[in-house]
This record gives sequence, C-alpha cells and structure tokens, in this order.
Amino acid sequence: MKQVKIHIIYDNTSCRKDLIADWGFAAYVETDNRHILFDTGSDGRILLGNMSLMSIDPKQIDTVFISHHHFDHTGGLAAFLHENSDVQVIVPKSLRGVRRAREVIHVESEYTVDRGIFSTGELMDIEQSLVIETPAGLVVVVGCSHPGLERIISAAEFHGRIHALVGGFHGFSQYEILKDIDYVCPTHCTQHIKDIAFRYPTKYIHGGAGTQLTFPKTTGTT
Repeated sequence: MKQVKIHIIYDNTSCRKDLIADWGFAAYVETDNRHILFDTGSDGRILLGNMSLMSIDPKQIDTVFISHHHFDHTGGLAAFLHENSDVQVIVPKSLRGVRRAREVIHVESEYTVDRGIFSTGELMDIEQSLVIETPAGLVVVVGCSHPGLERIISAAEFHGRIHALVGGFHGFSQYEILKDIDYVCPTHCTQHIKDIAFRYPTKYIHGGAGTQLTFPKTTGTT
C-alpha cells in the first residue's frame, strides 16, 4: 500500500464533542484496494451515528473484519449489515451466526485478505489481527490483544517490520517489545495507556473516536 488511513469510529473516549464515546472499538481502514470496517463496537446506533458525523458512508465499505466474538466488537454488526449487506465479512473460525452478508469467511490460520493485506489467523482460538503492508513497514490493527501482544507482534512480523500498532492492548505491560515500532496508538481496553505514553512520548498517539491516522506518517483528528 502507498498509504493507509485509519479513522477511529468507536472508542471508550472521543476527541470530538459531537461523537459518542462508548465501551467498544471500531475503525474504518482505507487502503489502495480495500475499504475495511474493523470491528463494530457495542451499539449499532452509536456506530452508525458516529460514521455519519465522520462522513463515512456504510455503502463505501466492501469488507468487515471482526477481530473476535466479544460483544463490544460485534454489537454493531447487525445494524451495519442492515445498511450494507453487500460486503465480505472476515471472522475468526470461533464466531458463528453472521447472516445477510454477501460472503462470510471463517479464518483459522493466516489468511490473505487482498494484495498486501493479511489476517494473523485466529490466535489462541480467540482473536485475529489485521496486518497491512506499507512502504515504511506494517500497520497492525488489533481488537483487544487477548492472545497477548507479544504473540500478535510475532505473527505479524512474518510479513516484515512493524511501523504502527493501533487498537486495544488489554493488560499489556511488556513495554520493551514496543521499542522497535515507530508509532503506537493504544485504545479501548488498554489498561496502561499513561505508562505507554510516558515511556514512548515520541511514538505514542492519542486515540478516541474521531481520531484519524495516516501511515506512513501519522496524525491529527478528523
């Protein structure tokens, strides 16, 4: 990919007063060849409302990538599919019951979504992460990192060096494994955001609904 844009739609916090913050995570990921909704948050009304305020049309999305089956990542899926069912939905093999989509793909091992876009496969029988190639290295988007961030990073690095890491890190505290990553944007369930920001002030990016990231090179808000 020449460039990857990530718009955080759904998060526990918001960087814009007009967007609703709620427990959960969702992001719109734009690449050269795909328009991906990564996870869908807890509430479809909030998901679609925030998308509208961010000028993200559900109809422009062609792929839905679900990291894992927990409700704070899947709760908005039915509402989204009501607006746009003409999508490919990529889910871990443990997630069943997705209906109305054009195609549902259950992922167990590493999977190629498209040229330069990959799933790590369902790690520890719970969660997959999204890996995207860029000229500066890999952009990795995670849901809650239930398999452990170290395991996710190891799986992603099969494709090369990691440039940026975005999403929920859960209780992660092995801060030294972030030292070779250029940018980190911990969101949602990350318990030690302040510690990560303190240890890596030049690579830390604040998240929240409304945040827009562009890789290579990042920043800003929508």
